[in-house]
Amino acid sequence: AGMDVMNHSDDHAHFSQLSEQDIISNVNTCNDKIEAITGTRPTLFRCPYGEYDNHVVSAVNSMGMHVIQWNVDSLDWKEQGAEAEIRQVLEHKHLGNGSIILFHNDAKYTPKVLDTILKGIKEKGFEIVPISQLIHRENFEMDHEGRQIPKGKDV
Repeated sequence: AGMDVMNHSDDHAHFSQLSEQDIISNVNTCNDKIEAITGTRPTLFRCPYGEYDNHVVSAVNSMGMHVIQWNVDSLDWKEQGAEAEIRQVLEHKHLGNGSIILFHNDAKYTPKVLDTILKGIKEKGFEIVPISQLIHRENFEMDHEGRQIPKGKDV
């Protein structure tokens, strides 16, 4: 359906507490599983809990992969209700061009509200693209909101 399937770890560990070898092993184990099912090896990795540091980024980059982060959290994991989840995303102060929105595949209300959220994002004038088309792979910095900024450009 044109979606990217990428890596979020094999066991949801706290990656900033792992050794470089443990990071690489964990990511590779998940990559192997995804590749066996989809036929495509992931090229992007999002750290569990959003926890990353230079050590984690360096280890993942050494594998030829890129670390990504979100800047809009749906808070779907809090299970505060369908309307709360819709408002959380569509009224989020950081929702904008280049936003990466965090959802969880086992969230209670997300399957019910996702269509409404996607329509609302489009109504705001944003285009929804696979993450592999959205991110910068070189010559960028990540700001405090988790948004990638090409070096030398203002937000």
